[in-house]
Amino acid sequence: MPNITVELLSGRTLDQRREFAEAVTAAAVDILKARRAAVRIRFDEIEREDVANGGTLESDRSAT
Repeated sequence: MPNITVELLSGRTLDQRREFAEAVTAAAVDILKARRAAVRIRFDEIEREDVANGGTLESDRSAT
């Protein structure tokens, strides 16, 4: 059973997460030959102030 954890910045819509989950599940079934019902995806949303890229917080980057 594939357990797939997705870390992403908060703010994605429920529809975006549904579409992403469908695409990732389809890929796991196709590539890993997993049973569709066995593919588990967990979304971990991260707040922008908790992530820095290149020394700049994402919350600061979004403000500019």
